[in-house]
Amino acid sequence: MKRRRSGAKARRLANERARARQVSRRAAFGAFVALTALVLIVTSVRHLGAAHPEPRMMDHTGHVLPQEQFREHPRVQQGYAEAAEIPHILDGLYCYCRCSQHSAHYSLLDCFVSAHAARCDICLTEAAIAYQMSREGRSLDDIRDRIDAVY
Repeated sequence: MKRRRSGAKARRLANERARARQVSRRAAFGAFVALTALVLIVTSVRHLGAAHPEPRMMDHTGHVLPQEQFREHPRVQQGYAEAAEIPHILDGLYCYCRCSQHSAHYSLLDCFVSAHAARCDICLTEAAIAYQMSREGRSLDDIRDRIDAVY
């Protein structure tokens, strides 16, 4: 009789362990699904309002502050010099520092009309990406895709 009881106890214990593993697997799967959903939500929210503007049909000459104002800051000076070469491209890019919301900017180009870009790493980085890609002959859509991927 003892063997039957111990055999029954062993089966019961094995069944309890199997149920516990099944519950753990379900919990892990549930956590995975929840985490995946959270990542998708955060990613989509991050891009809300990130529609790139259409470049304005205007003369962009002199739209960018002169680079000489930033002699003491080489990276900023280079950013303004590059921006002055590609204003028509910058005017078609959304600025991820969200200045369209807090400073009423139309596009990344507007960041370089004032000293705003001089104080903003996002503006300078986006402009550098745009400048480099434009020198490689890449299209505005390619530049937008790359900037979206970065931010």
